[in-house]
Amino acid sequence: QVQPVESGGGLVQPGGSLRLSCAASGSIVRANAMGWYRQAPGKQRELVAWFTSGGTTNYADSVKGRFTISKDNAKNMVYLQMNSLKPEDTAVYYCNTVALSLRWGQGTQVTVSS
Repeated sequence: QVQPVESGGGLVQPGGSLRLSCAASGSIVRANAMGWYRQAPGKQRELVAWFTSGGTTNYADSVKGRFTISKDNAKNMVYLQMNSLKPEDTAVYYCNTVALSLRWGQGTQVTVSS
């Protein structure tokens, strides 16, 4: 089963930006509606940004206007540009299909703190 590889996390001050990357093998990105999820300590994993099967983008209310999901089908990559970061964005970020058809990767830690 395919397992994506997430990268790009780190420690950033409130108001800062990060760009996360997700690498998936084969034609996974082109063939599936991909999404970014996050899990904060003590909380359930939540979907924060995703593509629909038609290719449009959707965002959770908590990140709308600050995060942007994009992808490169040729490179099998999915990205998450995160701007105006807040302490409540602190979490481990994962990518997967919207249908959760991939094994969860290791994720990438994002910490927003001054």
